[in-house]
Amino acid sequence: MLRPRLGEEGSMASPAAGDQTEARLLLWSDRTESTLALGEWIGKEAVGGEVLALIGPLGAGKTRFVQGLAKGLEVAERYITSPTFILLQSYEGRLPLYHIDLYRIEKETEMEPLGLEEFLEGNGVTAVEWADKGLNTLPPARLTITFRYAGEEQRELHLRAAGAPYTEWLRKIRESGRWKILDEKN
Repeated sequence: MLRPRLGEEGSMASPAAGDQTEARLLLWSDRTESTLALGEWIGKEAVGGEVLALIGPLGAGKTRFVQGLAKGLEVAERYITSPTFILLQSYEGRLPLYHIDLYRIEKETEMEPLGLEEFLEGNGVTAVEWADKGLNTLPPARLTITFRYAGEEQRELHLRAAGAPYTEWLRKIRESGRWKILDEKN
């Protein structure tokens, strides 16, 4: 079932210029399957036009999250890997998935000639790994997820929603009872 694109009539919300609605949520992921499931849930909720900024060290779960996101977007591709050497990988599904990896970017100015705006402002869902290397180039309305090690398989997922559609996702995650909430701030 196709749902209206973010901001269209019937979508989760119509983002107004300067919409500064914010919320935070701290989740516990006790295994990689929890991270995958969160990505899948978000993929199913997506309507198009969303930007997800993923931050964390190597091996913290960013790509695993994107694999779940791809599943939720009904991407047929079996192997979703981090596009470290090519910077961007595009996948077709219910909505396009644009998987961007900024690991090799040293300065934000290096991003300007890449033309990433086309994907950040497109009709698909954009997941940006190593987003901390280019936060100023990302739209202010976005969901930022910071992955932190909390053990061999355990992670803390710090979710920061900026904009009404993303804060609605956090509300739904909180109410779903599917993930252990460590802390929440509105």
